[in-house]
Amino acid sequence: MVNKLIAVLLMLAMAIQVIKPLGLPGLRRRADFWKIAVIAFVIWSVTLLIRP
Repeated sequence: MVNKLIAVLLMLAMAIQVIKPLGLPGLRRRADFWKIAVIAFVIWSVTLLIRP
């Protein structure tokens, strides 16, 4: 459930970044949406390692 919620939120953030950049440090250009994907991969990995 949590993984699906994280996936939806991060995909939404990537879509918003492509349409209109978020303006956060490191995410000022439209082409920076890949950084959100890297963050998503790290979060997913940590979540899978923490789960029993």
